[in-house]
Amino acid sequence: MTARPLTCREVIILLTDYVEDALPEQERRRVEAHLASCDGCTTYLEQMRETIRLTGMLTEEQIPDAERERLLDAFRGWTRPR
Repeated sequence: MTARPLTCREVIILLTDYVEDALPEQERRRVEAHLASCDGCTTYLEQMRETIRLTGMLTEEQIPDAERERLLDAFRGWTRPR
């Protein structure tokens, strides 16, 4: 039985695990199949990788306290249901 194609929303949810190589092989293939035909999700993935690369250059001490709190608040709000 072939799994149905993933939606963009589903791919976005899976991208962190995809980038961290934490998806089971079948899910990884489904994400890659979607990425092969979706410019929007491919761009999102590229932006995510670039953000990880750039933020990996920062140390916690380099982020001003006020900015760190704004980031933490944004991430806390991001996971709350709306």
